[in-house]
Amino acid sequence: MAYTRKDVSTLTGSEKRRFVNALLELKRRGEYDEFVRTHIVYYVSDGENGLRSAHMAPSFLPWHRRFLLDLEEALRRVDSSVTVPYWDWTKDRTTSSSPWTADLLGGNGRRSDRRVTTGPFAHAEGNWAIKENVTDTEYLTRDLGRADAPIELPTKSDLKWALDDPVYDTAPWDSTVREGFRNKLEGWGTGRGSVSWRNHNRVHRWVGGAMVGAASVNDPVFWLHHAFVDLQWSRWQARHGDTRYLPAEPPGRGGAQHGRVVARHERLPPWDVTPDDLEDHSRIYRYA
Repeated sequence: MAYTRKDVSTLTGSEKRRFVNALLELKRRGEYDEFVRTHIVYYVSDGENGLRSAHMAPSFLPWHRRFLLDLEEALRRVDSSVTVPYWDWTKDRTTSSSPWTADLLGGNGRRSDRRVTTGPFAHAEGNWAIKENVTDTEYLTRDLGRADAPIELPTKSDLKWALDDPVYDTAPWDSTVREGFRNKLEGWGTGRGSVSWRNHNRVHRWVGGAMVGAASVNDPVFWLHHAFVDLQWSRWQARHGDTRYLPAEPPGRGGAQHGRVVARHERLPPWDVTPDDLEDHSRIYRYA
């Protein structure tokens, strides 16, 4: 029977405690840091050689869908009542709104070093030391809204711009494409600085601190953010009917993207699944 992922702003006090406690237990067991390591390994940009399965490629959405499911399965082994909530950043847009509360994810980092000092993931609580990172920072950091170079979270109209595109993705299947739902949602744009960050990418930048870069999983908000991104893929599928994941076939030999992107029926590393396998989640979970 399918379980339900809820809007984080609707969680009861008990649901918040259970979600937080399950995350802390995974961290205590060392399982959580495995998720951080996996994301670091598979965060391959289109400026690097080799296969891109997690970012800057069509498989951005199915890769993170499977990644979320792995985390959710681990949480539910700890507490079968837990599911990953989603953060609707078009609605909850302030630094004090959900999920930035002391009983959930805690608040912003302090101005001096961006260290998070409130909530269950604050370093001083002793339960959330950063062990897997691309820097030597050992505590969770945030810079909500980017105090020194302020930006706003994406709006409903920003999401609509992505959702209205009837094509999943287009050649050359990377961060440079200007049409297609996938990159409009992932958010690699033109220009420099904040104007080049759209939707998903802009949220990572707005949160700042640990959420910027390959080790972004160190901030638990990563999962709430990606659950909302996953919900947008579901909404896009419902809106556009039979439109499918692209590319349907691997890019041809001799082309710049040959062997660098995952086609619909190809294996999606590190799992033994394909994007085709992940297009329908209705038997596993639904969104409230």
